[in-house]
Amino acid sequence: MNKPPLILGSASPRRKKILQTITQEFTIATADVEEIHDASDPVRTVTHNALVKYNACRKLHPDAALIAADTLVWFEGRLIGKPVDLQEAAEFLRTFSGRSQIVFSGIALGMPEDATPDIRVEASSVHFNELSEATIQGYLQKTMPLDRAGAYDIDENGDLLVAEYSGSYTNIMGMPREVIRDWLKANGMIEQKVEVVEG
Repeated sequence: MNKPPLILGSASPRRKKILQTITQEFTIATADVEEIHDASDPVRTVTHNALVKYNACRKLHPDAALIAADTLVWFEGRLIGKPVDLQEAAEFLRTFSGRSQIVFSGIALGMPEDATPDIRVEASSVHFNELSEATIQGYLQKTMPLDRAGAYDIDENGDLLVAEYSGSYTNIMGMPREVIRDWLKANGMIEQKVEVVEG
């Protein structure tokens, strides 16, 4: 039985990087959609946005296995998106200094024959170091923040900012690798590795 083509419905370089750790056999597709941002309900926000991205890509690629995702930072009752400029990026990081936030991702996963996609939500918490102005400016010089929710990337010089985290590391990057890997295995898109337990 031939596997359908696998499509990642996202232009995010970090999501591409995460999926490449599982398989090289996929292509990128994107579609313009109208997202919502409801600070009172971050779970609804990421699931809605992942679903509209999925549906838009599904119309273009009806015969593909499809992954779509949406990630946001929820910080003290606010949704934090991508900064509009370096000034706002610096302001985000000043606000995060010494505090904690939650990173939510909604993931929509579907095979061609699925009537509706499988929707998952992953949450990870991030606690920041006390950040000096020198640290903030140094980070922004090393890392382009404008296409990243919250103006930071834990996987790129994240040690300058992050004191500790809990939950999925790749979820903080933009997509939980564990969820994607398990779904791909369950649907025969990647090989099941047999673990030999000696006893």
